[in-house]
This record gives sequence, structure tokens and C-alpha cells, in this order.
Amino acid sequence: MVRIGILGSIGSGKSYVAKTFRFPVFNADKEVGKLYKKNKKIFKKLNKILPKYFHTFPIDKKEVTKAVLANSKNFKKIIKIIHLEIRKEMNYFFKKNKNKKVVILDIPLLLENKINKKKDILIFVQSKKKEVFKRLKKRKNFNQKLINKFNKLQLSLDYKKRKSHFIIKNDFTKKTIEEYVKNILKEILQ
Repeated sequence: MVRIGILGSIGSGKSYVAKTFRFPVFNADKEVGKLYKKNKKIFKKLNKILPKYFHTFPIDKKEVTKAVLANSKNFKKIIKIIHLEIRKEMNYFFKKNKNKKVVILDIPLLLENKINKKKDILIFVQSKKKEVFKRLKKRKNFNQKLINKFNKLQLSLDYKKRKSHFIIKNDFTKKTIEEYVKNILKEILQ
């Protein structure tokens, strides 16, 4: 099984690129959303360490945002709890897809949390800052302060780019992305 990790900034188009490969995708953001909605154990843990912010189940993302913006330590506490469950979900994903030729990892903190393996193929999605910002502003839950906090947790984009085996220059057109993906798959699956 070839594991492909998708790297890039928030809003660079990582999830779109991941889907374009047409192989199973482990999308950590979607998994976190599911945990907030369905995992009462997560709620109880968050409620125990941050009772001021977490009072309702399913967890409302607004509560998470308030906790994160109130204090950077809160963000780290939340990540620590969520991260364990995400790893479990990811391991289940690998077992479920063990016979697939390729799996895609769409995990925002892939390198930061040392989730990647040495043999993983890393792809950096490069996008113009202006385009990224325009796209982020369209999101219904856009919050610049939250994005800034999240960016502080991340390794620099230059570092991620240097660590990558391939770079996709995302101009946000389907044709361009499909061409990049086709060429990358041709190269790694020979």
C-alpha cells in the first residue's frame, strides 16, 4: 500500500486534491467533526478539563472555537484528547483499506504530529495567498483569529514544501489538478 500525505496551508485545496486521486481518503477534519457529533467519551473528557466551554453534546464547534480563542493552552489540551481518537480512526482506516493500492492522508498536522512514515509520498499543494484568503473568506465558519492560532501550530510552509516529493501548483481549476494527479500516479505506480 502506497500512503500519500497531502500538505499545504489552510484553504490551499488539499481536500480537493486528495479526492481527485480517486483512492480512499482519510480526512482528519471530517473525522474530528464526527467525533464532536457522535463520541460522548470525547465530550466527557473535554467537559472535565474545560468545563467552562463544553456543556452540550453533541459538541458545538462554536464551543471549540471559544475555548481555542480564549487560551492557546486550551487548544493544545483539545488536540491532545482528539488526537488519540483520530489515530484510532486512522488505524481502522488502514485496516479497512489494507488491500488498496493507494490511500490518501488529508491530515492538517500530518508532519507536526509525526503521523507520517518514512516511506510515505508527500505532496505539497501550493496556492497563491490571495486566492487562499478569498476562498477562506467564503467559508461560513471563517474566523481569522482561529486560522492564525492554527497556523502557529504548523511547521512552516517552506519546510513542508522541502519535505515533499511532489508539488502541485493549484490554480483552482479541475483540469490542472487532474493533470498533476495523473502524472504523479503514473510516476509512483510504475
